[in-house]
Amino acid sequence: MSRFKELYDSVVVPKLIKQFNYGNVNEVPKISKVTLNMGLGEAIQNNKILDSAVAELTAISGQKAVITKARRSIAAFKLREGMSIGVMVTLRRQKMQFFLDKLINIVLPRVRDFRGVSPKAFDGRGNYTLGLKEHIIFPEVDYDKIDKIKGLNISIVTTAKTDDEARYLLTELGMPFRKPGQAH
Repeated sequence: MSRFKELYDSVVVPKLIKQFNYGNVNEVPKISKVTLNMGLGEAIQNNKILDSAVAELTAISGQKAVITKARRSIAAFKLREGMSIGVMVTLRRQKMQFFLDKLINIVLPRVRDFRGVSPKAFDGRGNYTLGLKEHIIFPEVDYDKIDKIKGLNISIVTTAKTDDEARYLLTELGMPFRKPGQAH
């Protein structure tokens, strides 16, 4: 059992039950999946960037990344339907737990001038999205071998019904949220 799962079962679940008065253990919110996504608009001109992005996202997540295609054509961006424009990977269960543990305890503290993540990036249904400007903060990425610094979106999907429940869940799991009123 991972350190993350142990923390959730032994510490977080009892605190959530006490905080929100759940009648049943199955009502307690949990994280169902984590999605990592890199949008690569430059892939329209430079197709090689996709290969490096797949390799880097696979190294970061520990699971093979897939190439995403454009769903519709946009003339202003010279984009046609079906063109490869991004890379994504969905993590569940143990790989998700290991990734979140690494993200919270190793990766986020490595961000330059880090003061915490925004507590406002919830979607209204208990899901949280975090945008990173540089994927090179992950220890698996070899700085000398990358061709371009890429951004990365991390979406954490929970079974929480409200943002408050999800915020409490993520806070108890160690997510370093900024204090209200603190500048980013």
